[in-house]
Amino acid sequence: MEPVYTTSPGRSRNMAAIRRADTRPEVAVRSALHRLGYRFRKDFPLRVDGRLVRPDIVFTKRQVAIFVDGCFWHCCPEHGQRPKVNGEYWSPKLEGNVKRDREQTGALESAGWTVLRFWAHDPADLVADAVDQLLAS
Repeated sequence: MEPVYTTSPGRSRNMAAIRRADTRPEVAVRSALHRLGYRFRKDFPLRVDGRLVRPDIVFTKRQVAIFVDGCFWHCCPEHGQRPKVNGEYWSPKLEGNVKRDREQTGALESAGWTVLRFWAHDPADLVADAVDQLLAS
């Protein structure tokens, strides 16, 4: 039998408000790239190796996929903290996210894509500069 997890209405409201796309760090990076004159696809679905991958930013013609990973959800070594409550739920969930990240990166690279992953805490202008250097080469 599956364990039952009870959550407070406040926690439930907080979790429901978490966005899959258009997070503040993503929007900041996209804005910085726009300022540099780049145009791209956002949250663009790519079918690779029989799976659907949705990078945060995609340069389709250059085959460059960019992910802006949140520190909590993707286990940032600097800022990612494991929840103290419901660890038996969160540990496999977060580890699964990291495993999926590796699989998606590998699948994209095998299909000829260049994959860049940044942390949400990375300054947007520095991320945009790194992307600019790659695209300018």
